Amino acid sequence: MSPLTCRVLLCLIASSLAAFAEVKAGHYNLAEVRDAATLETRVVEDWQPWGADAKLRRKLVEITVCEWWPGQKVRLPVTLLAPAAGATRNVIIGNTGVQLKAAAPTGAMLRLLRDHGVGILLIGMTSIDLMEPAGKLDVGMKANFLQTKDARYTPAWIWGMSDMRALTAALADTNVFQPGKVLATGGSKRGVGAAAAGIADDRFTAILPVVAPIIDSPGGPYVEGMMPAEVTRANEQFLADLLADKVPNAPASARTPLISRQKARADERITVREARDAGWSEAEMKAACTVAWEVCRTTSYLPALRRRGLEIFYNQGSNDAVSPGLRELGRRFPDFPIYVVPGGHHGAAKETGMKKQVGSLPEVDENLYAFSVHHFFGTRPMVAPPKVTSQWDALTRRLQVTVRFPDGAEPQQNDLWWAVNRHPDYTLAMEYDAWESVPMKRTGAAMFSGEATMSAKPRTLDFLTVHQHAANGSTLTLSSPLLFLEVR
Repeated sequence: MSPLTCRVLLCLIASSLAAFAEVKAGHYNLAEVRDAATLETRVVEDWQPWGADAKLRRKLVEITVCEWWPGQKVRLPVTLLAPAAGATRNVIIGNTGVQLKAAAPTGAMLRLLRDHGVGILLIGMTSIDLMEPAGKLDVGMKANFLQTKDARYTPAWIWGMSDMRALTAALADTNVFQPGKVLATGGSKRGVGAAAAGIADDRFTAILPVVAPIIDSPGGPYVEGMMPAEVTRANEQFLADLLADKVPNAPASARTPLISRQKARADERITVREARDAGWSEAEMKAACTVAWEVCRTTSYLPALRRRGLEIFYNQGSNDAVSPGLRELGRRFPDFPIYVVPGGHHGAAKETGMKKQVGSLPEVDENLYAFSVHHFFGTRPMVAPPKVTSQWDALTRRLQVTVRFPDGAEPQQNDLWWAVNRHPDYTLAMEYDAWESVPMKRTGAAMFSGEATMSAKPRTLDFLTVHQHAANGSTLTLSSPLLFLEVR
């Protein structure tokens, strides 16, 4: 390479980095996050017995999450639940709707509160267009992002801030909450909030996000209009095929809710035209697509989080466009603690035909219970992600997969799952890809093997293993990472 070429290349790199630097990742000022004086707490319902046996109590307050920009405060309701007597040392932060009314936990949260004395905080959280002032908050958010290029003005930032401020509100009630351990959980946008809070605030000791992005941006680029052309074409064709009832795994009724879903996503984001009108460069728009979600991108902070001792366990769907990048996650982070539901969806209208919605699966609720009793009380082990080896036999069209549990775990149920010729991330067709499974057999101490036979030679294979481990009254369902094989 000539000296001139080198200089030109260095100038281009410097220019690109300078442009990227103009778009700033969201940042939390922890002194502000933890300042109870700025909560401006309004007690809507003071502590009172909750439940027939009066062993539990509940309180409803409204708090100021932040002054998002000058003159615009964001206020949300928080329901606090705890045992009727004494101070609780263990707390779960979850979410509820934004209506100003007391919420009630169900499922695993209710069991943990009732049977184990775990405190529960439920903060109202939803899409930005429905948060007060409804129909204006999202407009102001986008205008401030376009003006400042600061990803503080994005949904991920405010969702994470909400969880952290809910904890600040609880800690102000010192007679009830004196937590040593705090676990944040939630699905979708609420999983984004749990991850962002766990990353930024060391008061949190564990996170269990559900159907939330880990490594790539949810649903597509944050700047609408920057989706790769081949994905856009594929989605247009898919919608046309739906209209003609030509998609085997999807009903024609899916078309309208899928289009509505995309519009709802787009309404919370900025567009290429808006960015250009605000003077943004192409490099800045590309940077924004990544930076907008940086506060919740757990993999960007994984070494530091592990040193801090934050326990992490994600529950995802293999067919979920909101949590893409599972192939990359498996390649780069094979020991990431996760349960990938084969064929699992994000959640959608029943007309879409997406029946395996991860957030409503009983084993996912049980995972919250199992992970919580492990984290808070140590009454059951957390199973380490299995180490996977695989071999493809082109002659017999067989995939042989063996897993070994490095911690010596012996799950009672073990299955190999696979899908052939999957569609790319962000395509609608990917959400309808089919999966198959076979049981795995124990082949040694903490080792299991399974074999999948293909009826025809595939172009690609995606596969993973799923394991259920019962111990001390709870069952943990986990998986290997999602792995990818390009068949030659």
